[in-house]
Amino acid sequence: MHKTIVWTLAVVAAAACLCAYPHPASDSWQQLFNGRDLSGWQHVGPGEMTIEDGLIRTNGGMGLLYWTGGKRGNCRIRVTYKMRDQDDNSGVFIRIPIEPREPWMPVNYGYEVQIDNNPDDYHVTGVLYSLTKALARPGKPGPEWNTMLITLDGPRTIVMVNDVKVTDYSEGQEVPPKKASYEPERGLRPPEGFIGLQNHSDKDVVFFKEVSLQPLR
Repeated sequence: MHKTIVWTLAVVAAAACLCAYPHPASDSWQQLFNGRDLSGWQHVGPGEMTIEDGLIRTNGGMGLLYWTGGKRGNCRIRVTYKMRDQDDNSGVFIRIPIEPREPWMPVNYGYEVQIDNNPDDYHVTGVLYSLTKALARPGKPGPEWNTMLITLDGPRTIVMVNDVKVTDYSEGQEVPPKKASYEPERGLRPPEGFIGLQNHSDKDVVFFKEVSLQPLR
């Protein structure tokens, strides 16, 4: 077969793999939050996370509650949350390269999957904060519940909010330049990393009911 044809078929096959939606290894989910206390979790930075009526509640900030069970990749992360008010700010951290000791390293070297009813499509719920533009805006205001499903498939990150795709990003794709000091540094992120929840400020209160993990096939 001619080399050009072989190369073309290889490119088509690679593109097909990239577009295909990854499948879980099984239907079972590992619950990372037991609904009673913060066993298996560690907080760093200002503010704190507390348990209120069986839910994780954000208090003050900016801080980070991370799962101490180690790095995870090639998995799905399901997070069920609600804002206290019409709009409150938080986020789910993924691909954090090392165990956090302060809250800004995860911002700059991992990804924050945003929780915020922001009018800016690069800062709204479900995007990789300031890096990707929202494909849709399905996030519900407080106090309605939302379900966020984050898929880590090698270098690809897919975010669904309430069963609607908001983000589908692969490492190396073009992102807008950094505009503000509090926005993350640009650059590649690792295929696996630590997982965390953000407590943003005194005025932002978000409740988390579920944080669970499901390996991919």
